[in-house]
Formats: sequence, structure tokens, C-alpha cells
Amino acid sequence: MSGVAVIFGGSGFIGVWFADMLIREQGYTKVYLADLERVDDKPHPFRVRLAGVHGSALQFVSVDVRNSIEWRPLESVSLVANFAAVHREPGHEDSEYFETNIHGARNVCAWADRVGCDSIVFTSSISPYGISEAEKTEETLTVPVTAYGSSKLIAEEIHRTWQALAPAARRLTIVRPGVVFGPGEGGNVSRLVKAVSRGYFLYMGNRNTRKAGIYVKELCNSILWVRRRQLDHGIGVELFNASMNPGPSISDYVESVKRVGRVKAIVPNMPYGLLLAASYLIELVARPLRISHPFSPVRIRKLVRSNNVLPGYLESSGYQYRYDLDSAFADWKSECPSEWA
Repeated sequence: MSGVAVIFGGSGFIGVWFADMLIREQGYTKVYLADLERVDDKPHPFRVRLAGVHGSALQFVSVDVRNSIEWRPLESVSLVANFAAVHREPGHEDSEYFETNIHGARNVCAWADRVGCDSIVFTSSISPYGISEAEKTEETLTVPVTAYGSSKLIAEEIHRTWQALAPAARRLTIVRPGVVFGPGEGGNVSRLVKAVSRGYFLYMGNRNTRKAGIYVKELCNSILWVRRRQLDHGIGVELFNASMNPGPSISDYVESVKRVGRVKAIVPNMPYGLLLAASYLIELVARPLRISHPFSPVRIRKLVRSNNVLPGYLESSGYQYRYDLDSAFADWKSECPSEWA
């Protein structure tokens, strides 16, 4: 694979890593990061360093996918990746998920049509599967229960419509990742690493709760692997779940962090009801004062719910994983030790 790629939402966590892999491993001569913010607008030292490595091969362009996209590069575009999304839960009004994720899908597909690009990668989510402790594969019926999950499922269909308008020529890769973690993430797994490393992580009856997750480098590699398979076999649309198999439990994450970070502390257990009640009290005080904190009741409830999503497509197709949980965390620590301090 080679050529010019445009990544919408490219200044984000996954976008910068995907751009890096396109240039380093896939031979792309130029990758445009089309986003509202530059990589260095809200500097994360690692993302800035990663973006700076590639010089003029990596370029930023200001784009808001909620609106019609007028910009176009001088070069022919061989790959479009749509990573632009409003995704954090909690943190947004319901309308914001629909506005960005649905309008964004329409505008990106329309733009790909205008510039004559026949290949799109779209990052969806496991949220369309809904809330359930049961195992889920790509064949599981989608029953989204949140605005985010519903907007992502609609966005998938918008991309499918784009592909169906020229099915012989167009290739669409849809990935539904679990929790994506790694250098520069700043989300739930980063918070877990900090909490375990600093000795304030608590179990709350959720040791065995499964959380489908994947290292960011593994995610990028799996996307490119599936896309290569599509091109080789002339497959128009592929949808796959991206996670380790099986999805790690909370205790798997914790024990791996302890091994890699050489943490000897014993992790205590607190009753779920007590912690949930405390989170409501914290929220009651923090919200009027606009104080940011990691103890949102929504997050606490999510910690005891399994996202037991299996990567059925990757397993059945013979994908060879590059990382297990320990090697992923070790690579993360090596790449960005400050996030493990």
C-alpha cells in the first residue's frame, strides 16, 4: 500500500498512531491530518514528538466534519480514514453525538466521492451492541441504548450506502474497537494505570468484569491487515471487532499493570454500593463548581458492566496478534514512561 491518505479526526489519539504506521510501515508518501485542532494545540508531548518525526510527510489541515468539507489536496487520495467523532461518555449532550457522528459520516463520504477516493476506513464502536453480559461477536444483533451507540450505528449505515453506490470499485473497512489504550490515550486505561501505580485503585466486586480492549498499535495493524485482505480478495465491505481474545478482565488489567510497573501494593475491595453513593456525593459538590474528577457515577456504573466483545472475524481469518496485555503495557511504558510515573 502507498500513496496519499487523509485522516479525518487525525490529530486524535488513534489518528496520529495510524498516520505513523501508514508512513513507516505502509510506504505512504503523505498523510493529511484533517481535524479541528492541530496535534500541538493541546500538547501531549508524545503525540507532538510522533507527529514531528515525519516532517513534511505529515501535514495538518483545519476541517470541521460537521460542515460540508470544501478543502481538497492537490494529490490524488488513495485512502480516507474517518476517525472524527464525539465519543466520551459522559461528557456531551445527546445531540452532540448525533451532530458530529452522523453529519460527519455524511460529509466525509460526500468528500470521498468528490475527490474520487474508493477506499474508506471507519472506526465505529462496540457501543451499538448495547448493554449485556453475554458474549458478542460481529453476528450479534445490535441494540444500542445510548446516543453515542445509536449515532455510530447510523454512521456505519451511511458509510455502507456510500460503498453500495459503486460496489465493484469501493472498499469499506468498518472496525468496532473495544477500549483502545496506549501512549497519549488519556482515557479509562490511563486512569487505571495511574490509580494502580499510585496505590489508590479499588475493586468494587468487579474483578471478573470483562472489558474488551486493544492496544493502539494492534488496532492500527489489524485495520491495515483487514484492508489488505479485502483488496487481495476483492471484498467490498468488512466489519470486524477489534479486541484481545478473550477481552481482559479488570483483574487482568490490574495485575498486568502491577507486573509491568513493578507495583507491589495490594488492591483492596470496596462494596460497589458504597462507592456509587460516594460518587453521587462527589458529583453533587463538583458539578456546580465545575470541578473535573474521575468519580462520575456514569463511569462507576460502567466499571461493573462487562463489554464482553470477541474478535470473531480476526480469529477466524487467522490474524496474528503482535501484543498480549503485558507486552502492550511494556511497549507503552517504553514509549512514554511519564504516563507510568
